[in-house]
Amino acid sequence: MPIQVIVPEGTLTPAGEAEAFRKLTELLLRLHGLTGNRFMTPNVIGEVTVVPNSRTYAGGKRADIAVFELTVPSFVLPTQELKDAWISEGTAIIETAAEGRIRREQIFANVSYAVDGGWGIGGKAFSNAALGSAVAAA
Repeated sequence: MPIQVIVPEGTLTPAGEAEAFRKLTELLLRLHGLTGNRFMTPNVIGEVTVVPNSRTYAGGKRADIAVFELTVPSFVLPTQELKDAWISEGTAIIETAAEGRIRREQIFANVSYAVDGGWGIGGKAFSNAALGSAVAAA
């Protein structure tokens, strides 16, 4: 499951970037009861993208914002309760890692769903069912 964090320069230190990504990974796995799952853990992937300070916007105007995004198959975050936990706890993770350089109100989240069969891992396409089976088998 790809996680992407987008922040303006100076929002996160290199250590803060690594900490935030590690904690977001742990959060995703914990929320789904997959902590330590041998298939899923190494397949939670992503990046932290740092953009120039002048390249982030809110309301059509230049603004310091942080965004964290998650792409999942439709069966992964099925309930509003899980989505709420991902967004609220993930926001707290980014806010803590930023050490006061960005406020909670400046942090945005997005969860999107991948097309069934569009998961590619190691050159193999997985349907939602095949991905679920691989997770369950591990």
